[in-house]
Order: sequence, then C-alpha cells, then structure tokens
Amino acid sequence: MGLLYDDVVLVRPPEKEDEPTVITVNCPDKTGLGCDLCRIILFFGLSIVRGDVSTDGKWCYVVFWVTGNSSTRWGLLKQRLVEVCPSCSSASTLSYFRPEPQSSKPPDMFLLKFCCHDRRGFFVDVTRVLCEQELLIEKVKVSTTPDGRVMDLFFIVDPRELMHTTKRQRDTCDHLKYVMGDAMISCEIEMVGPEVMVCSQASSLLPSEIAEESCSLELNENPPSRSLASKDVSVTLDNSLSPSHTLVQIVCQDHKGLIYDIMRTLKDYNIQISYGRFNKKQRRNCELDLFIMQADGKKIVDPSKQNALSTRLQMELIRPLRVAVLSKGPDTELLVANPTELSGKGRPLVFYDITLALKLLDIGIFLAEIRRHVIGDREWEVYRVMLDDGAGSSVPRNKIEDGVRKMLMGWA
Repeated sequence: MGLLYDDVVLVRPPEKEDEPTVITVNCPDKTGLGCDLCRIILFFGLSIVRGDVSTDGKWCYVVFWVTGNSSTRWGLLKQRLVEVCPSCSSASTLSYFRPEPQSSKPPDMFLLKFCCHDRRGFFVDVTRVLCEQELLIEKVKVSTTPDGRVMDLFFIVDPRELMHTTKRQRDTCDHLKYVMGDAMISCEIEMVGPEVMVCSQASSLLPSEIAEESCSLELNENPPSRSLASKDVSVTLDNSLSPSHTLVQIVCQDHKGLIYDIMRTLKDYNIQISYGRFNKKQRRNCELDLFIMQADGKKIVDPSKQNALSTRLQMELIRPLRVAVLSKGPDTELLVANPTELSGKGRPLVFYDITLALKLLDIGIFLAEIRRHVIGDREWEVYRVMLDDGAGSSVPRNKIEDGVRKMLMGWA
C-alpha cells in the first residue's frame, strides 16, 4: 500500500499555547534527508526542541517537536518539506505522492536593484521581505552614497521558479514598497547570466583572522566571548552496543540550528542515521543518541575515521559560524563565515540575523557583500559588512562581535 500525498508530512498544532507543534514525516529514506528537513525548518525560523528518527534503510519515520515562530505559514512549510522528500511508488491505482524529478539545470539567477533613502534598520526590513517571499540571497552588494541614498544589488534565486513572471516581480517590489514606504526610490528585477555573477565577484583577500580559524580543526579551550569551549561539548562513538551500527552520543548546549549543524555534518560524510533521538533539557542542555552507519552499510571501525568525524562534530557545535570584527584604518568591518554543505547550500537567514543584530546595536551599514571562499578543503559563505563610521566607531568591537554571535546562535 502506498502513501497518500497528504500523509507524507503531517503538522499537528499544539493543544496548549506553551506546547510545541509536532511535525511528522513518513517517506522513503535517502542519505541527507534529515539535513534537508532541518534546513527548511530553520529557514522558517523554528527551533527543534525534540526529535525522533527511525529508518530501515528504505523507509523513514521522522518526528520533530518545534517552537519559536507564531507567524509561521504552516501550509507553506508542509509544502516545502514534502518537496525534499523522495518520491513514493505504489502499484495502487490511488493518486500517490510522486513529485516531479529535480532538474539538474542550475536555477536561474536574478538581480534585484533596489534604491532607497538611507535609514536605520532598512537592511532588516529588506531581508525580511525577501525571506517572506521565499527568495534565496546568493550574493549581495550594498553601498551608501554621500547624499544619503543606498543602492542594493541582491543576486537572488527563486525556489518557486516564478521570478521570470511579471506578477512575481511586481509582488516582490510591491512588498518592498509597502515596508519601505516613501523611503523607496526605485525597484527593478532582471534575469542575469553567469557572466554577470563572475564580474560581480571582484577579487578580494580573506582576512587571516577568518581564514585561519575556519581552516583549523583544533579545539580552542579559550574561545571567543559567548562561544563554547571543548569542555561544553562531548562527542562519543561506541561500537559495543550494536552489531551493525556505531552509536554517536552528543551532549552539548543548544544553539540555533543545532540539529541542522549535526545533520549537515553527517550528510557531508555520507553517513546514514538508522535511529536517532534528541532531547532538549533545562538550561539549554541537549542530549542526542544517533545510531549510524557508513554508505557501505557498515559501522565505523577505523580509528582515523572515528576521530575525523568526532573532531568535525565538536568543531561544528563549538563554532558553527565564525565571527570577527576588524579595524580597517578608520573603518570597522564585520565578517561572518558560514560553512556550506557539499551540495553548495549555505545556512539560511544568516544575513537577516546579522542585520537584525546591528539594528539592535544601533549600528548602520555602509557596505555589505556576500562571497564564496574555498578555505582548506571546504567552501565558506563569507559575509563582509563595513559598518557606518558614525555609529560603528562608538561601539566597542567586542560588543559588536558578541551581539552578532548571540543573534546567530539564538542566544539574544
């Protein structure tokens, strides 16, 4: 018997106001499915407070208890979760879930040219609108003119593949106009080719503070303020409890996107989770038990592979993102490095969190850009933000770094 389309993902609202929403996913399994599901949940601004994962290698059953966003569009979230699930097949004559196969063609890129009068916090408003419209920001170049105008160049991708239509472009500009009001001067959207993206990425050197920290897998016992130390994270691999699986036990403090960071790491290592359970305890303490195996269906017995996986998991949990504030002569520059998945996807909502943190600190943005950098054996999405001279110089660097890190980690 096959699975009906409506049963692939079920969303059960809480019975009481302070209880979490329960999301159930029941579909064929694939390596990395947990990562894809967690990324979408994170994109919708939700936090996973409990989780159960079970699979026999062919079919999986996933339950997430989520909290955190009263304005969530649950119908849209369900649709997005269904889209990443593998197709279901059945000999029944009923209409079963069979989404169209994903195209190998890279998504079309569009350039949003947005001009407005400068004001505090406008970056937060613009990025929030783009997120609400489900638009992915691939690159951004923002500059402020001496006469107080801001010119934004957002390179965006539309997962709905509708941005080529006049209606979709008009709706996006109308939403920006509604939020910005009289401050908006103009808004244009046009499709661009790959050669435009190449031209937009002028060569720039990545500061050593970010490059060295991102490259290193050494666990710092004295991490930056409000970060975690290695003593706050425990990752243990055990092969004695199962004849066919390696047990990974993780004890750590919670942060925004915690489950996504773990699932992303396992996906990059091509590791399958057969059974897993996650619980969030009091005071942000979290415990995870994951029974895993390699792509060949065997447990991890090679000590070097065990050490590599354990070290990478600890690193991702201690410093899931890298944050640095640098002095560039009279200017102050904020850098945030975000590791991407091997598939090329970056962590969602990073730019929104950066702009929101700076707004709360009452710091303006003079220039901003996003670029991809290969550091060591990994690709990173690096956000460079030149802070406004007037406000940035009056706020200590450590306070800026601390405020941005707290927002990115969900500790604000």
